[in-house]
Amino acid sequence: MMPHFLVDCSKSIFTLHSEEKIIEQVHLAAKSTDLFNENDIKVRVNSFEKYSTGNEVEDFIHVFSNIMEGRSNDQKANLSKTIVQGLISLFPSVPNIGANVIEFKIADYCNRNMI
Repeated sequence: MMPHFLVDCSKSIFTLHSEEKIIEQVHLAAKSTDLFNENDIKVRVNSFEKYSTGNEVEDFIHVFSNIMEGRSNDQKANLSKTIVQGLISLFPSVPNIGANVIEFKIADYCNRNMI
């Protein structure tokens, strides 16, 4: 049912590591927090050839963590920190690495299995 991790990044970082390696790293980071069932973790990567980071073109990775409501602020902060730390270990030369958590409300969530 959840969570979904959407990774936006500059396409040029794939010269350092593959998309599969990024997916694996984000998956392992999410799993390590013990907040989710491993089989529910979904990770997708969107890469960009044209982008701006401030007024420059610098490599970047940002993970949007879409999770079901019900976790504490500390748990959500730890999730973001764990993801960022893992990506920094893979990409020490990438200057812009970040993550945030977006919560889905149970009341208005629906998927195919719920119909």
